[in-house]
Amino acid sequence: MMVNNDEIRFNVCLLHHSPLFSCCSLPTMTPTTAFLPLLLVLYLLSHTISVSFASDSITTNQSLFGNQKIISKGGKFMLGFFTKVNSSSKFYIGIWYNKISVFTPVWVANRATPVSDPNRCVFQIFKDGNLVLFNEANSLIWSTNTTSTSNSSTVAVLQDDGNLVLRDGHNSTEVFWQTFENPTDTLLPGGKIAFNKLTGVKQRLIAWKNTEDPTPGSYSYEMDPQGANQYVMQWNRSKTYWNTGLWDGRMFTRIPEMNGMSSNHDYNLTYVETDKEKYVAYFVQGSDIISRVILNANGQLKMLTWVEITQEWTQFWFEPKAQFTALCGPFGSCNEQRLSYCSCIKGFSEKSPEDWDLNDHSGGCFRNTNLQCDANNNSTSVGEQDKFLEMSSVRLPDNGKPFQAESVDACELTCLNNCSCTAYSYGSNCTLWHGDLLNLQDQYTGSDGGTLYIRLAASEFPSHHKKGKVLWIVAGGVAAFLFCLVLVFMLVVWTRRRRKLMASASEVVMGGLTIFKYSELQRLTKNFSDKLGAGGFGTVFKGALPDSTAVAVKRLEGLRQGEKQFRAEVSTLGTIQHVNLVSLRGFCAEDTKRLLVFEYMPNGSLDSHLFHNNDNVLDWSTRYRIGLGIARGLAYLHEKCRECIIHCDIKPENILLDAEFNPKVADFGLAKLLGREFSHVLTSMRGTIGYLAPEWITGLAITPKADVYSFGMMLLEIISGKRNTKQLAESGDYYFPVEAAMKVRQDMVHCLLDERLNGEANMEEVDRACRVACWCIQDLESQRPTMGLVVQMLEGLLEVTVPPISRILQDLVIDSHGAGQDSELSA
Repeated sequence: MMVNNDEIRFNVCLLHHSPLFSCCSLPTMTPTTAFLPLLLVLYLLSHTISVSFASDSITTNQSLFGNQKIISKGGKFMLGFFTKVNSSSKFYIGIWYNKISVFTPVWVANRATPVSDPNRCVFQIFKDGNLVLFNEANSLIWSTNTTSTSNSSTVAVLQDDGNLVLRDGHNSTEVFWQTFENPTDTLLPGGKIAFNKLTGVKQRLIAWKNTEDPTPGSYSYEMDPQGANQYVMQWNRSKTYWNTGLWDGRMFTRIPEMNGMSSNHDYNLTYVETDKEKYVAYFVQGSDIISRVILNANGQLKMLTWVEITQEWTQFWFEPKAQFTALCGPFGSCNEQRLSYCSCIKGFSEKSPEDWDLNDHSGGCFRNTNLQCDANNNSTSVGEQDKFLEMSSVRLPDNGKPFQAESVDACELTCLNNCSCTAYSYGSNCTLWHGDLLNLQDQYTGSDGGTLYIRLAASEFPSHHKKGKVLWIVAGGVAAFLFCLVLVFMLVVWTRRRRKLMASASEVVMGGLTIFKYSELQRLTKNFSDKLGAGGFGTVFKGALPDSTAVAVKRLEGLRQGEKQFRAEVSTLGTIQHVNLVSLRGFCAEDTKRLLVFEYMPNGSLDSHLFHNNDNVLDWSTRYRIGLGIARGLAYLHEKCRECIIHCDIKPENILLDAEFNPKVADFGLAKLLGREFSHVLTSMRGTIGYLAPEWITGLAITPKADVYSFGMMLLEIISGKRNTKQLAESGDYYFPVEAAMKVRQDMVHCLLDERLNGEANMEEVDRACRVACWCIQDLESQRPTMGLVVQMLEGLLEVTVPPISRILQDLVIDSHGAGQDSELSA
């Protein structure tokens, strides 16, 4: 049958709800066109059903709608409509992993413009050659915006590396647009974040608004806009809060993990700079490795790897590790020690509790009560005048304006008389803040901290004008006064008696420390007769103060430091207080005599419970708590003190145990006190050499990572209950760290546990402790974690991957067992 084309005049559209009706108009039926309906049905079916099966591409006569999807050829990635919350009416076009159990989007097209009914939307190649998305109202809400002018041969292909490529269907090398050059919040292996030198166009990662909403958030990651060869993280696309450090030809200086990545054959990180562009891209060597880099909603850049056995993402590294810009929003305050991290300051409440539940604190907080001061006319309304809330030990917010004021009262009055002033601080000078307060951090010990006075309505403070309260206050004051008189009388009597006892014991009290006379310490220790122990720094004796408080007195030997300098250093150490550090009670600096007075630890040192034959063997729970406590104490010395203090002699003999077997690091200030003599004393000490990091022997500069190495060695001894080195008649020298490193890789950590425990231990904790220890004893200090990260690992807050066997340990294995072990170590 012949069909006249002039009689078949109708418009064919790609239908997404009812394919046979709605937008196609048919001519009047004639006998010669009796079979046109059948032909139309066949035509439409041939062009709409094609997207129903597992294709990896969208051609010019296809579209996606509803639950239709395309899948990459290898099946690794899928593209289609999705929603993060099942009950949500917000749908997005995106790409996600197809073969893992956790739904993980890696690219989203319509981030800021979700659709509500994907069955009435179309994702297709438009007539101008662009890949577009039309919503329910047939409005264009997203497009690739390429310069291609024809769609006749254009095709969109989802590749097996997760890259969606819009290209010429006949020439795969002619690419018009691709998601790898237009990322959202995720960088996949093979992708890049580039800067085009010719056009000035920058690619960037932009975080999600929160964990459920892909709307572009406040944080971004891109090449330095100033032109430096580094990447920066910015808040609101303007303020830089962290950078990678400059590229040194091998790695970015502030990401030492890159050095470890470059030695890992599974990953390859490359910096490329040409006349056209510069960028960093990373690749994975194994086809079975699933890896991604993501800028999360909290503004942290994380490298994650999928672990099939545990069915979860494992964190390889993340930056930054400290507080950063506007994380808690206006009038929000952060605290690294708090589980919830962000909170509203007093007088303010969460602006959006729903967002806070999703870890999105960027909206910040709002005032519970409006200020009496009217910011429009700079005057006060009828009512009680605004007041100021004092916040001490706080990181002062940004953008404060200096103001000349003679006193703190003058500074406060200046702020009070300006209705736009929301806070002030007075240190060496007066500083005023106007508008929202950002980047507050409480319990802050940094050099840029201080006391902040925040303006609140008077009703936020307790009232002082109610007569009833005044009467109660007066009555209470009188009673308190009489009670105080009695206490003062008793205190005077007690003080006079105590002063007689302590008259010869101390001269003054400075920084909370008592300055003892040498003759008094002789008497308190019964002429140094009760010896507790000895080491390379001196001998320790037990003593008792006049009030019967037991103390430990360490008599330092070979120290020639001047008396004035010694007093200054010791008084500084006296201000360091932590539950896992031995408390310094006082000292003696008389002529050439140097003694330190510490709190007494009734359970002695850790080595006496690990290596000696005691009836009471430390159970695993106690051992793990001891290891965690030591890590917390060292992290405090390294990261929380005003000046970083490196212990330099971590070993069981320097870990003391109180009555409840809580650990306390001892001798943490001796490296500071002994100065340059310390390295000679340390290396000559018997038994300490087994804990020294390689940089001690090679002569490199000593950093806090030297303590990390010593901690790792000691943690192995806590696990095994034996010295790392012991002699076995049947096998010669036996070095436990080698055995531990190999058993960790073989998943046989139960073999490393102290046999006296008879296997009674939390094996998950044993495995975690063994992995942490092996990370700590890496040869290169850049590959060791900080003590802060060690604490988080032992607390279970960070996943601990299987560490590599260090080169030194590999050499020991090969020397002991022959070259045949080399292949096993490299596996």
